[in-house]
Amino acid sequence: ILTSFAHGTFFGVGAIMAARLVPKEKSASAISFMFTGLTVANVLGVPFGTFIGNQFGWRMSFLVIAVIGLISLIGIISLVPNQSKEEVLDIRNEVSVLKKPQVLVSFAMTIFGFAGVFTAFTYISPILLQVTGFQENGVTLILVLFGLGVTIGNLVGGKLADWKLMPSIIVSLILLIAVLLLFIITSEFKVPAVLTIFVWGIISFILVPTLQYRTMNMAHEAPTLASTLSHSAFNIGNAGGSALGGLAIELTHLQLVPLFAAAVTFIGLIITIMSYQSDRRTKRT
Repeated sequence: ILTSFAHGTFFGVGAIMAARLVPKEKSASAISFMFTGLTVANVLGVPFGTFIGNQFGWRMSFLVIAVIGLISLIGIISLVPNQSKEEVLDIRNEVSVLKKPQVLVSFAMTIFGFAGVFTAFTYISPILLQVTGFQENGVTLILVLFGLGVTIGNLVGGKLADWKLMPSIIVSLILLIAVLLLFIITSEFKVPAVLTIFVWGIISFILVPTLQYRTMNMAHEAPTLASTLSHSAFNIGNAGGSALGGLAIELTHLQLVPLFAAAVTFIGLIITIMSYQSDRRTKRT
């Protein structure tokens, strides 16, 4: 719980720092590059932490994490440029930005648009074991492949956000719905299931930098609090999606969890389309 307090703050402020270090037209790419650290850490950190724990005990895993954190802190202090000392955060401006409808809509886009990812992914291991028929060691390798897809998607998402932000989010949500529905069928077959999961990873994390950048754009006058809350919105979507997946298992069958995931993603798609239309009407007036 204590370490989680830093989670949203770190990535929210980190996204702003990354965007400010590059020209505006490359801001989203810089944000996606920063988030790539998160995805690579998941891909490499889980097996590495498991190895350390198995060899030296679970306490050593936490010690190694602390050492890596210290190295990261030294790197930030040494390499990240200081912000202007004249720039003072005005908490009133930060809070007032949250009154903007499009900022709140951006949070809703993030919560519902990304909730579908974890509605299904939380239960990917039992699906692969019970429906697809993989062994446990095979599931681990598939999760690494998903992580590789996540890393690719994250970098692609940054490029797309710099190019066409809202159309990229809309198309990504449509593709995510399609992949989730397809997984209901392919989950019964090993090779198609693995290919679907890899594509799923790519499409899912195209949404991360694009949705984050959308919130920062809508709160550009005072983006710090909105940026950190955007990351909180991702976590709300993750938790809510996991709960929805559990409910789906109780009501139906494990194989149909992706159907519920697609449904909640569809809500996010509708919110996104409505927000995009509102943007266009505002520009016309």
